[in-house]
Amino acid sequence: MGKKKKTWYRKKEIREFMRKLFLTLFYSGLSPKAPGTVGSFLALILGIALLQIIDVSTLFLLAILITVIAVKQIDIYEKEVGVHDSKEIVIDELAGMWIALSICGITQENMIIMASLAFIYFRVFDIWKPSIIGRIDEKVEGGWGVMGDDVIAGIAAGIATAGTYQLIEKFLI
Repeated sequence: MGKKKKTWYRKKEIREFMRKLFLTLFYSGLSPKAPGTVGSFLALILGIALLQIIDVSTLFLLAILITVIAVKQIDIYEKEVGVHDSKEIVIDELAGMWIALSICGITQENMIIMASLAFIYFRVFDIWKPSIIGRIDEKVEGGWGVMGDDVIAGIAAGIATAGTYQLIEKFLI
C-alpha cells in the first residue's frame, strides 16, 4: 500500500515538473526581467534552429499543436496556482513567434532580416495589444485567453513582417 502512494506522489511530482518546464519554456519565463521578451527570444532561436531541418509549414503545425496542448496545461496550472496569465507562462510567446515565422515568408536567404522583423513586430503587438489582441487578453479566460492573444499577435506580426520585407525589397534592395 505504501509503495502505491509513493509512486502516485512521484508521478504527480513529475507531471507538475514537466508542466512547469513546458509552460515556462525551459524556465525562461522565470527571468526576473522581461520574461515575455526572454521567452520570445528563446522561441525565435528554437524556431530558426528548427527551420534548418523542417519546412515552415511544419513549424506552423507545431505551433498549432503546442497551442492546443498549452491551453489544457494552462487551465490545469491556473487552477493549481489560482492566477490567470501568470508572467512566468511564456509558451504562448513560442506559439506566437513560430506563427509569425511561419507566415512571413522566411527563407534561408532572408532569414536574418525576416527573423529580426518578426521578433520586433511580435513583441510590439504582444506588448501594445491593439484591437482584438487586447480584447482577447482582457475578456477570454483560461488557457484560450493566455494563448489566443499571442496567436493573433503572431499572425499580425507575420503579416507586418511580410509587408515590411516587401517594401524593403522594392525600395532598398
